Amino acid sequence: MRRAVGVVAVMGVLGLSAVGTAEAEPVPRATISWGPCTRAPSMVERLLGVQPRSPEDGEPMRAGVECATVRVPLDHREPYGQSIKLALNRIKGKVSRDHNHLGTLLVNPGGPGASGRELAGYVAAALPADLADRFDIIGFDPRGVGRSEPSLRCVDPDKYFAPPRPDHVPKTAREEAVLVGRAQGYAARCGDLWAWMLPHLATEDSARDLDVIRRALGEEQISYLGYSYGTYLGAAYATLFPERVKRLVLDSSVNPDEIWYRANLSQDRSFDRRHREFLSWTARNRKVYKLGKTFKQTSFAWYSMRERLRAKPAGGVVGPSELDELYTVGGYTDAIWPQLAAAWSRYVRKGEVAGLVSAFRHYVKIDASTENSYAVYLGVQCRDAAWPRDWSRWRADMTALHRKAPFLTWSNAWYNAPCAFWAVPGGEPLRIEGSSKLPPVLMVQARGDAATPYQGAVAMMKRFPTARMVVDPGGNHGLSLAGNACVDRALARYLEDATLPVQTHCPKQAGPRPAERLSAGGRYRHERLTEILGVRG
Repeated sequence: MRRAVGVVAVMGVLGLSAVGTAEAEPVPRATISWGPCTRAPSMVERLLGVQPRSPEDGEPMRAGVECATVRVPLDHREPYGQSIKLALNRIKGKVSRDHNHLGTLLVNPGGPGASGRELAGYVAAALPADLADRFDIIGFDPRGVGRSEPSLRCVDPDKYFAPPRPDHVPKTAREEAVLVGRAQGYAARCGDLWAWMLPHLATEDSARDLDVIRRALGEEQISYLGYSYGTYLGAAYATLFPERVKRLVLDSSVNPDEIWYRANLSQDRSFDRRHREFLSWTARNRKVYKLGKTFKQTSFAWYSMRERLRAKPAGGVVGPSELDELYTVGGYTDAIWPQLAAAWSRYVRKGEVAGLVSAFRHYVKIDASTENSYAVYLGVQCRDAAWPRDWSRWRADMTALHRKAPFLTWSNAWYNAPCAFWAVPGGEPLRIEGSSKLPPVLMVQARGDAATPYQGAVAMMKRFPTARMVVDPGGNHGLSLAGNACVDRALARYLEDATLPVQTHCPKQAGPRPAERLSAGGRYRHERLTEILGVRG
């Protein structure tokens, strides 16, 4: 579950029908003005006389990338009312706009709350060159995210996320009260700062934003590649605007029947299963890590380490909650299992804390972009659907589930707990519904995916009669363009001419090897994709 100057004014009247093409009378459409990826200087930069850098969070400007902003209605029911800005970037195709050009491909990494601008560059580089050249690849920051305006921030991340934080698994009523208080405080702060925007952060709002982008681009249809939560956003767009979809790729699909409280309970079970796989892998490689010969032994070693860190955080930084977050990343990608096991082994066998601290700082971000992503994540999920408002319901559910799935249950609960106190009540989730007007839809899914469990992808496919799913037998989250040749062949063929694969089951990929270097080919690519997608789907 992270994040110029072209200015455009765009207006569109959009209806609010639940399904089908949700357009009403046309209105004048402005065009997007693409330009260099620079931004206006901040007040501090103006005072110091410093030139602003690229909007890519301090990274140098990359050749061939253009940036712009597009205005969208804050409330799509009032298209001529208050507007907000979305930040876009584009890697323009090299093929002229004739029959060889395949149009515009929008990409989204999920979250909710993740910036799509970095993903656009990744996709452009990872697709076969002759195919990438035939698309204009568009990344965008959804409303509230990254360089979009406004960009939501609710607290000082250096204070709120400062490690070590209270243990996510409370042992006493006093410890639980502290954690509840943190959730209440975060929700109250967001409500105080953003009361005017929180009602307009539902997935349906962002789906309608996509069609404003399409209109501003002057496209009759758009193609879309979404990962994780991005599948739900893409499915919402396809529900509302089926005739505007040219290609639709859903990678690691959200369960449309579990929006969102139940989805987190399902995640708790699947992440626990994935963590058990990691512990079993560590046991199979006992000659390297020496943490136990069986799953039972490595499980005892891991939870003993967690308890020890509760009393004395590693380096004063990695306590039990930080440990949970670090090893949760291993649930998304087995590419980093060797690094996680090595840091664990050095801590247990040699008392070295540097490995855990270094891994935490590398894989778990704590900065302004993280807090922005978290604020939007909550803004979307708390608004999309109703959440239990009685904390006793949460306590009962988590207490029961923790006995069966102790790895993530309480950690996941506190991550989402502000929704119990959110200033704006949740609504009724958009009914995701496929249509005969849609083209063939390509789905990609790992059978052992922890973040978006396989049964959820099956539920999503049932909503789209034109869909076909390519299944990988592994457990990594996010498969397209991450080193899986079987998936990437199916993706390339589909993007080229909408052909769905005949072979829908990919062969099993080789698992990680102990002490494997991060630069090891496709495995590194998946670690890099995981970083772009973030760690909350």
